Amino acid sequence: MKKNSFSYLFLALTLALYIFTFLNSPEHGLIALQKSSLILKEVMPILLLVLVLTALLNILVPSKKIAKYLGEKSGIKGWFIAVLGGLFSHGSSYVWYPILQDFRLHGAKDGLIISFFYARAIKLPWLPMMISYFGLSFTLVLTLYILIASVLQGLLADRLLTPLNNTNL
Repeated sequence: MKKNSFSYLFLALTLALYIFTFLNSPEHGLIALQKSSLILKEVMPILLLVLVLTALLNILVPSKKIAKYLGEKSGIKGWFIAVLGGLFSHGSSYVWYPILQDFRLHGAKDGLIISFFYARAIKLPWLPMMISYFGLSFTLVLTLYILIASVLQGLLADRLLTPLNNTNL
């Protein structure tokens, strides 16, 4: 199934569920619609920001640069960029989805994207609090393990996903 057809199917299913809810219980349907609109109002500024950032990325950063730094031949520099990017990124993960999808479409390796997400488990602003609760040694060991595991997860994902990506599923 193509990605676009899945999106349309998901939209149709969502609309069908709303219609079904309205027909069976108009008051619950109205509540669901109100909650959905509140969520949309909350998420809309983030989506607009992501749209602007993605557009700027497409304009300012050529595909060749992304492929060079995060593509198949990026080497250790690519892993370094992915892990540091994940370490220093903040906010909700879903904000990064469209940006990283754009990187992927421009040639970024899946393993690097996975390493980025894995390294996000380390929250720099929380490290002092973690040190106060668990001590410096524990915090350093855990942080180091997460960084190493982020690279290992990325390498494993590249191994598993490369054959799948080469077969047009």
